[in-house]
Amino acid sequence: MPATVPGLGGYQSRWRTPDHHALAETVATFFTREVMPREDEFAAQGHTDRALYHHAGALGLLGLSVPEDFGGGGGDFSHETVLFEQQTYAGDASLGLAVHSGIVTGYLTAYGTDEQKSAYLPGLCSGELVGAIAMTEPSGGSDLQSMRTWAKPDGDALLVNGAKTFITNGRLADLLLLAVKTDRDEGAAGISLLVCDLRDDPPGFRRGRTLHKIGLQANDTAELFFDDLRVPADAVLGGVPGQGFFQMMQQLPQERLVIAVGAVAAMERALALTTAYTKERHAFGKPLYAQQNTRFTLAECAALVRTGRTFLDDCVERHLAGDLDLPTAAMAKFHLTESQCTVIDRCLQLFGGYGYMTEYPIARMYADARAQKIYGGTNEIMKELLARAL
Repeated sequence: MPATVPGLGGYQSRWRTPDHHALAETVATFFTREVMPREDEFAAQGHTDRALYHHAGALGLLGLSVPEDFGGGGGDFSHETVLFEQQTYAGDASLGLAVHSGIVTGYLTAYGTDEQKSAYLPGLCSGELVGAIAMTEPSGGSDLQSMRTWAKPDGDALLVNGAKTFITNGRLADLLLLAVKTDRDEGAAGISLLVCDLRDDPPGFRRGRTLHKIGLQANDTAELFFDDLRVPADAVLGGVPGQGFFQMMQQLPQERLVIAVGAVAAMERALALTTAYTKERHAFGKPLYAQQNTRFTLAECAALVRTGRTFLDDCVERHLAGDLDLPTAAMAKFHLTESQCTVIDRCLQLFGGYGYMTEYPIARMYADARAQKIYGGTNEIMKELLARAL
């Protein structure tokens, strides 16, 4: 998959440099050679091979925006964007890099104490550690202030009780950013994030089911349970309790931008695959592409892809400048994931019956896309956030 958008006049994102193109080639090679040949294996077992995190780390593909002093690449979010794009172009949905590198390392870099950064960022960047973040609970997801998982003081430690669900990387995670109530009498001000070391599955922690989904079947998604899990008192991210809600609100624009990156890359891939298919597939004695309906459908998809890409690029540039606001990030998340589902649905229709067969990438893309409108805050919540700012 080329760095330019297929069929759209060689469009180039303004933020891309030769360094980004070189990175794209390395990432594409990694996924093509190391990951995609095992796609069916990962889908069958419901998770990837953790050794691939080591391979990615050895290639310098993890923690691209983490400072070099902590083992990272010393880049910025634009380098992470290239990673997520190329993963989508390759067709991989098994490695939870959007969470590992797009979210977990961002929280630690922004808010971690020097001790927390030194203890965990190098391992996340090398792939020795797999990172996850746990906010959603069985009783609800988008309403973070109503969470029930809590941590109570016990000497020089905290005892954690509760449950989380739909946790990406939950089965393989060694390091978990865990949202809890440290003061149950407070609302948002009572929420903290704990940095939990889950290596060797410590007492009081249990991984539940690896969850089976209609899409993203190779992606590790699990339930997590806490029954007096003992963590050090200094495991609070940043060292000060009650800052978790603020930290999440500050980081959610990047989380939603990560989702938007995947949405646009998926649209670009769907358009490229479908354009090629309709030019090769014949019906009634001529290529499908010769049918006016086919060309018009692809033209409509191309318009959504181009406008989606330019909007995304504007958001990336704003984020790099430090001024991507919450309403704009919410707009990007809901608008681009809605467009993703629309484009893929229209492209699947042009494949006819083959589009419904899972051996064709477009069918898997169709199933995978649906979750985009749910996680990271449902699209309905995103619209509410935007409406409040109008």
